[in-house]
Formats: sequence, structure tokens, C-alpha cells
Amino acid sequence: MFKRKYLRRTRTAIVEKLRESAISVLPIIIIVMILSLTVFPVQTDLMLCFLIGALLLIFGMSLFSLGADISMTPIGNKIGTALTKSRNLPLILIVSFVLGLAITISEPDLQVLAETVPHINSMVLLITVGVGVGFFLAIAMLRILTGIKLRWFLIIFYAAVFILAAFTDNNFLGVAFDSGGVTTGPMTVPFILALGVGVSHIRSDQTAEADSFGLVSLCSIGPILSVLILGFFYPSDSSSVDLAVSSYATTTEIGRAYLFGIPQYIEEMAIAMLPIVAVFFLFQIVTLRIERRGLAKICMGFVYTYAGLVLFLTGVNVGFSSLGSVMGMGMAEGAMKYLLIPLAMLLGWFIISAEPAVAVLEKQIEDVSAGAIPGKAIKRSLSIAIAIAMGLAMVRVLTGINILWFLVPGYAIALILSFMVPDIYTAVAFDSGGVASGPMTATFMLQFSIGASTALGGNVLADAFGIVAMVAMMPLLSIQMVGLFYEKKRKHEAVDQTVYGDEDIVELWEVSAD
Repeated sequence: MFKRKYLRRTRTAIVEKLRESAISVLPIIIIVMILSLTVFPVQTDLMLCFLIGALLLIFGMSLFSLGADISMTPIGNKIGTALTKSRNLPLILIVSFVLGLAITISEPDLQVLAETVPHINSMVLLITVGVGVGFFLAIAMLRILTGIKLRWFLIIFYAAVFILAAFTDNNFLGVAFDSGGVTTGPMTVPFILALGVGVSHIRSDQTAEADSFGLVSLCSIGPILSVLILGFFYPSDSSSVDLAVSSYATTTEIGRAYLFGIPQYIEEMAIAMLPIVAVFFLFQIVTLRIERRGLAKICMGFVYTYAGLVLFLTGVNVGFSSLGSVMGMGMAEGAMKYLLIPLAMLLGWFIISAEPAVAVLEKQIEDVSAGAIPGKAIKRSLSIAIAIAMGLAMVRVLTGINILWFLVPGYAIALILSFMVPDIYTAVAFDSGGVASGPMTATFMLQFSIGASTALGGNVLADAFGIVAMVAMMPLLSIQMVGLFYEKKRKHEAVDQTVYGDEDIVELWEVSAD
């Protein structure tokens, strides 16, 4: 009986995840199809390969998302609770560092970025970013336990980021800021949020739960700082990015490309997921001791996560990369290059509108504001913000403007706004950067910008990389601005309401019908 119910619930969950993933990927497919059938012809083999990749992407995202829900969130909650019970600060900080490192290495968006970056060894980049996340997850735990306001951490560490950025090799700037955007993805975010809620239980004051927000924002700073520091020591390679654009003579060759790609990612993902699985079983033996049925469910979640990662990365690297690069190169030729900006803005609008995690963010903000800020206002503000971010990213590709001319003013305004809105809105805004910089930005749009920059003869490392960073920055501004608007509206309505004191005389005139 239990087995039948479990299978029914699993089937329902898979169908729901498939629907969410299809809605997320569909806008890209539709726009690419319209372009290829009208203004930009695409080779048939690349289009077929892209459609197969999109199918694998949908199934991969579905399985991965389901697996993360079943395994990552419960693990985060249980480990956070276990750490809380220990009341051992050094243990909490050390375990937080190890967990941050382990969970980050298996993040799919980071895996895609590591494969794309040409001048840094992928394993070196993964470990560097993982160390950054682990260190800042430990700092975030310390903030929860002490109750220090988030804005002071953000001001101090972003000041350090931009001071380092002023002296770092230009080829590392875009990669560093992109690393901060892709780390806060579907694997890392549920786990970190659950861990934070568990650890916040050690405090009994009213603001403890609110202080559990902001973990993601701090963890996204770690990769930026660590990659910037890496730039001082790692040998810089200024050679151009090699665009591995594939072509296939027959459908059999397309099939072979996928069949040869799957074993490679089976091995890579096994190595990537091994640390977090090992840490979990170590906790299970030492302190958790989850009963057999719950343990079996978490193990099944690991299987879903693993299978989803393999399908996701195979679809992205075999199917999406080539077509994204080819379309970017083609659109950058002649007068077509002026369509890059509006096309990128259109893609940005639909990508964020279809992102399933946006719905989660809408509900979170509605709950925080007790319904004062409607979800539609958040969704509309994010759509506008991400469309602008994509457009600005294409402006950088066309002109070669340094990314710091956009990021420094953007983050400065975001930090100034943090003094004008309630703390909870700042925490949610900075956390939401990971929501915006989803799988589609790290896969198709990054390849699109690399192709366009290559065709224009620009410095790909300096001009194309950074698109994820632009997308991750905009919610910091848009959500705080929406929060500021509704906060002023609330105060204005409160002032307009007449308040009567105990000593006031209120005359009630009643007309008698005598």
C-alpha cells in the first residue's frame, strides 16, 4: 500500500517538474525557431541537435529538481538541526565550510561555466569557487548566530571585491562575477536555505528566522573574491576562445555525439557528487541516524539528482552550445548586429518570466510583506530588470566597455537602497540574484554572447563573460525599489487614516425616522 502511494506521489511530482522545466526552456526554443525560419537560417543538423539537447535539458532539469527537493532540502534541515543541538561554534563553522565546498562542486550551472572558461582549468575553477562558498557559508552562519545586520557584511565585502577588481587581470573579471551568479543555483540554494533555517533555531529572539535570509547573498560573494584572488597567481592566457562549433553529416553522427557525451558526464558527475554524499553518510553514522524509510527516500533523491545532472550537461554541451555560438556569430555580422540588443532583451524578458524559481520568490516576498507586495509586481519588475540586464550585456559585447562601469554603480545603488528599506527586503533582494541567473543564462545566453564577441573581433574573456553577473545584479535593484515603493505607500496610507485617542470626543449624528 505504502509503495503504491509512494510511486503515485513520485509520478505526480515528476510530471509537475517536467511541466516546470518545459515552461522554462520553451521560450528559448520558440524564439530560436522563429529566428531560424525567418531572418537567420541555421543548418539542419545543428537545429536537430539543438532540439534533442532541449529534450534532454527538460528531462535533466526535471529529475535534478525533484532529486534536490527530496535529498538536498531534508539533508540541509537535518544537518542544520544537528549542528544547532551541538551548540559548538567551531564545529558549526568547520562543517559549514566543508558542506559549502562539497555542494558547490556539483552545482550544474557552475559545471557549465567551468567547461566554457578557456583559460582556467575546470577543476581548479570548481575548487576555487567551492572554497569561496564554503568560507562565506561559515561567515553567514556566524552572522545568524550573532544577529549582526546583513548590510554591514555586504558593504565590507563588496568594498573588498571592487578594490581587488581594480587590480586583477581583466581576463578574470567577467569570470569572477559570473562565478558568483552561477553558484547560487538549484543545487546550492535549497540546501543553504534549509541549513540556515536549522541553525537559526539556536536563537530564540523574534528576528532569528528573518536573519536566516541573506545566506545566499553572502555565499555569492565568496566565488567572486576567490576567483579575483586566483587571478593574481594563476597564469593568464590571453589567447582567443576556441569555439568548438560541431557539424554532423548524418543523423547517426548526431546520435554518436550524444552517446559518446553521456559516459563522460556519468564519470564527471560521480566525482562531483561524491563529496556531498560522503558528508551526508558520515553525519548519518555519527549523529543523524535517519530511519530506513527516510534514508531510502534521500538515497533515491541522490539517484534522481545524479541522473538529472548527466542528462542536463549532455544536452547543454552537445546540443545548446554549438547553436548558441553560431547564432551569436551570425547575428553580429553586418547590420544584423544592431538587433543583438533588442533580441537579448526579448530573450531576457521571457527567460525570467518562465523561470520556475521566480514563483517561489514571489510567494516568499508576499509572505514577508504579509501580502502588501503582490507577486505580480515582483514578476513584472524582474522581467523589466532582466531584459535591461541582457540589453546592457550586449552593449558590452558591441562596445567593449569594462564591466566595472556597470557593476560598481549598480551595487553602490543597491547598498544605498539597503538603508532605505526594511532589512528583510535587502536580504531577499540579494538572495534573489541566484533566481534570475538560472540555467538558460549560464547555457544558451553565455554561448550566444561568446559567438557575437568572436564575430566582432572583441576580447571574449573581457566582453562576453559577465552576462551572468549583469543578470544577477539587477534583482538587487528591482526588488528593493519595489519594496521601497510599497513601504512608502504603506506609510502614506497610515498617515491618511484618522486615529482617535482616548480623550477625543466623537460626535455621531443619527437621523431619526420619527
